[in-house]
Amino acid sequence: MSTPANRFDTAWQAALAYAAQMAAEHDRDVVLTRDLLGRASLLIDDREAPLTADAPGLAEATAAFSQATHPFTGLDPLQTASSLFAPELFFDVPDLVEVTVPHEGSGRVSTLERTVVGGDWATVTGTESEPPKTRQTRRIALYGFKGGVGRSTATTVLARSLAERGLCVLVVDLDLESPGVSHLLAEPGATPAYGIVDHLVESAVGNAEDLELVARASLDSPKLGNGDIWLAPAAGTTRPGYDYLAKLNRIYTDLPAAVLGGTPTPFAARLEQAIAACEAQVEDRARRPDVVLLDSRAGIHDIAAVTLTRLCDQALLFAVDNPSTWEGYRMLFEQWRRQPAQARLLRDRIRIVAAMFHSAGDIDRLSTLRRNAYDIFMKTLYNLPGDEDEEPFLPTRGDVDDKPYAPIPILFGNDLVGLDPLRSRKWPELPFVRAAYREFVDTVETLVQDMYKEQS
Repeated sequence: MSTPANRFDTAWQAALAYAAQMAAEHDRDVVLTRDLLGRASLLIDDREAPLTADAPGLAEATAAFSQATHPFTGLDPLQTASSLFAPELFFDVPDLVEVTVPHEGSGRVSTLERTVVGGDWATVTGTESEPPKTRQTRRIALYGFKGGVGRSTATTVLARSLAERGLCVLVVDLDLESPGVSHLLAEPGATPAYGIVDHLVESAVGNAEDLELVARASLDSPKLGNGDIWLAPAAGTTRPGYDYLAKLNRIYTDLPAAVLGGTPTPFAARLEQAIAACEAQVEDRARRPDVVLLDSRAGIHDIAAVTLTRLCDQALLFAVDNPSTWEGYRMLFEQWRRQPAQARLLRDRIRIVAAMFHSAGDIDRLSTLRRNAYDIFMKTLYNLPGDEDEEPFLPTRGDVDDKPYAPIPILFGNDLVGLDPLRSRKWPELPFVRAAYREFVDTVETLVQDMYKEQS
């Protein structure tokens, strides 16, 4: 009987085991990389004591690693830092994920993924340009693992509610593949000349200056106090020669360093720069936004990853109580769990939203949703390595409603089924709409107040 072939997962596990063996036996740090096709290569950090190409054991180690990982073996299965042109791009980058805790006489093992999409899920930080604590604008991301849960509609209702309370609100449409909130906030032709995609394309060649990126929302709303709504759309105003798809296909590229030895500009930093440019334009034309609402796209995508892990101060995760939703969030949370220190930071700035939750007879379902959310959080973002000395994190009657897994309900009734927001710009004023979103907007307003209290 032939030996079963390695598959993607088993090859990676074999590579991890061999990397740990190498780090322990040779007391050197190693980095395990995986390329776009999933092929693994092992890099040995020999910068302090370089190894020659004919060093004892290297040829044997290369052959053993190749055999263990075949057919997912890199083109150069085993390399040393001293043989690389720019070893710092592999050994000194923030994308490294440490997977073993070194002990005496042992090096550490880290992994480095080279992927097209999804790599940013494993990197939980503040923004690339400045950490959230030093930014004067508070950002809230609205995200759903599954589409069709009313995220863009909720963004619109929330923007209006915060504006009615006197806040200057900027809404950024980051659902670049399927823009939605832009159409809810602006009449056709009332959007700015350019959008987020334009900034990403133009800034790549140093040509983003003077782009008109924001416009006042044309959604009818009573002016209470000094409230205002601004929109930064995904796309600019439709016009002859404006090719949105051609731009969309080119925005996710990381930019190489402008000068030799300089720092590359990753997609996350480029997206941060685009949002910061929108904030600056609102400040120039009116005042600094009090709140920025980031309407993220659904699913596992770099836009969502960057938005949740790097660009926001608070993330609202929309959920419906079904297995596919919880399995999706479990996969994402497991990525964050790989870096416990950063996972602790993330879990403190997310809240679950119970989307499309029926207003009548669903008290038991809400309790079930809370329990399912709690179970996912406990298995992934709590009980992390290093949490052993902390008090057990258990819900109680007195404090459960302000915990990350405690769902904020958005009610859903039959009146909402036939609602067409594009036919009437006064739809947010309808009594049943206000009733459906009352608890949601009240809770988020409290979150905004808390964010500014922490800042001060």
